Amino acid sequence: MATPPDSPIEEEVVLFELEPSARTPKPIPVALEDLCRLTKFTRQEIRVMYRGFKTECPEGIVYEDCFKDIYAKFFPHGNSSIYAHYVFKAFDVNSNGAISFRDLLVTLSTLLRGSVYERLRWTFKLYDINGDGCIGRNELGKLIYAVHELMGRRPHQPDDDRKAREQVDRIFRKYDLNQDGVITLEEFLEACLKDSVIIESIQMFDKDF
Repeated sequence: MATPPDSPIEEEVVLFELEPSARTPKPIPVALEDLCRLTKFTRQEIRVMYRGFKTECPEGIVYEDCFKDIYAKFFPHGNSSIYAHYVFKAFDVNSNGAISFRDLLVTLSTLLRGSVYERLRWTFKLYDINGDGCIGRNELGKLIYAVHELMGRRPHQPDDDRKAREQVDRIFRKYDLNQDGVITLEEFLEACLKDSVIIESIQMFDKDF
């Protein structure tokens, strides 16, 4: 028996976006073809992800508190709140305090299907907390402390604090190529591309899901 063609309803999804200064998400029908062009996913992959997204987020929008709750389930033995905040900011493509399905799709497309350069650029964005185009010691320190808490290490313990500072120093010696106290995107890319361990870890995601 022949498979019936996709119905018009299946060829579009209803995204919920926050307009500037708006508090309530506005439903916006978007053609699947447009999402395919925007990302590196197929129609079927987008349908599957959309169904899962709507099941977990029936309002069509993920706010930071909900995002932190989801993150906490994956790291029950540590404090994931701080690190989840930074990841949320990186996923929040429009910087409006909410992650829509479109935001999620764009980011996942980069992380799962993007080139090595695209994935490294996203990672740099995560570490560039204030968005000024470079990573300072203070920013890197905040991320490292957040990772330590995520993994269940006790915050503000002298020994752990010392190890975190030493980690910051090691990273800056490796990535701050001109030793000017900040890591630029160019320095970050150059250092990462020379590190086979980093490249191999990035390429682990080169699989269908």
